[in-house]
Amino acid sequence: MPKTKVAVAQIGSRVFDQETTLSKVEEWTAKAAKEDAQLVVFPEALVSAYPHSATFGAVVGDRSLEGRKQFQQYFDSAVDVPGPVVDRLAALAGEHNIYIVIGVIERGGNTLYCTVLFFSPEGTYLGKHRKLMPTGAERLVWGFGDGSTMPVYDTPIGKLGAVICWENYMPMMRMGMYSEGIQLYCAPTADTRDSWLPTMQHIAMEGRCFVISACQYLTGADLPEDYLSLDDIPKDEVLMRGGSCIIHPMGHVMAGPDFSGETLLTAEIDLDSITRAKYDFDVAGHYSRPDVFSLNIDRTPKPPVA
Repeated sequence: MPKTKVAVAQIGSRVFDQETTLSKVEEWTAKAAKEDAQLVVFPEALVSAYPHSATFGAVVGDRSLEGRKQFQQYFDSAVDVPGPVVDRLAALAGEHNIYIVIGVIERGGNTLYCTVLFFSPEGTYLGKHRKLMPTGAERLVWGFGDGSTMPVYDTPIGKLGAVICWENYMPMMRMGMYSEGIQLYCAPTADTRDSWLPTMQHIAMEGRCFVISACQYLTGADLPEDYLSLDDIPKDEVLMRGGSCIIHPMGHVMAGPDFSGETLLTAEIDLDSITRAKYDFDVAGHYSRPDVFSLNIDRTPKPPVA
């Protein structure tokens, strides 16, 4: 099969500033296209923020007025799906003839969701994945996705999907994606710990897929002046140090991890590598034991009122 070049844009948000962040997305998409990438993956919650260290004025049993105002900032900088930002990103993908996978904060009614959006080189919006399980304090400001947004798109460059941050530690979700034949396994994240790289290597080997993980590089200078956190954050403090990477189906690192700052990582991939890797291990095929194990996935939407 023909080889494909993929890219990861390791950049940070301008927190709660949708317009400035979108301008950066446009800049780095153009950089990826200039490198002849056919796919560019952006980090979790990039537009407009992963609110690192934010308190939103919450303690057990109480929420402050200042915290409610901080949530209002977050809400106002979020993305309607569909909406003008989706149209803008679709046009950007079409302009540069590239697939875009990007983390956004989606505004659904009056609830926010951590969401990944998918766009095609034809300038079309393909769809979304809402994070199923926010982690820890994320549950204060994000709602929960359901099984109706777990897509794997069959594209000319491979079967494309996304699993967000610690969803990657949910074995049943991973198995669901493997069963769809995912080949380009995108993993937008906010996890910058040393343990993230071996997690991505494990998933690449387990699923025999290319894993493309994007994390932000975020500093105190990216925060608004009135940012509400437990401590004052110096402008030069690194809040998220990156660590983005691209992993081969046999587990070796093709690009990254990078902790140096904002950067573009690229790698040339060959989907035939997946076939060769699955020769001796196909977790959703000959290496499965459906007589012993089974997994049922409910993909129906779950509205609060039917």
